Amino acid sequence: MKKYLFIGCSILFFGCNDGDLQIETVNFDSIDTVQNCNVLSVSTSNVLFKINGDEALIVTLPSGLLKNTVTTTDIESAVPGNSQVSYRIFSDKVTSAYFCDSPPPLTPTVLEEIEAQGGSILVTTSSTDNITFTHSIKLSGITFLNENGSRITDLQINEFGTITTGG
Repeated sequence: MKKYLFIGCSILFFGCNDGDLQIETVNFDSIDTVQNCNVLSVSTSNVLFKINGDEALIVTLPSGLLKNTVTTTDIESAVPGNSQVSYRIFSDKVTSAYFCDSPPPLTPTVLEEIEAQGGSILVTTSSTDNITFTHSIKLSGITFLNENGSRITDLQINEFGTITTGG
């Protein structure tokens, strides 16, 4: 009897289907450099990006989110909505020229682009001289849905990086 119970439990345990759930992670924690193409401004929207080989994480900040005033609490911007976060996979290693050259180079090509469907961007601003301002940017609860409808939630990305304005 115990043998049949063991066999029955084994069939149930190994026969369960998880619906082909694939969990991917978007991990840019090891990339410290936040890049941009133009001079950062507090009065226009700003596009920032991090590159990791053939992947890029792109953050678009709305006009007015960066302020040349010291903050004591985080300024929050909703994603999607005021701010955008995109994750792109390219056919080959990508450089800043892809984002900054006009027109962009023909290669590498975008294999997949995933827009964030939820989360927020948090900005804290500090200054030592009231001329140059350092903005610490954090991503909170960023959730991506790929083309198959699979949710990719990256809890690994907390600190996006720091940028400076003014001066």
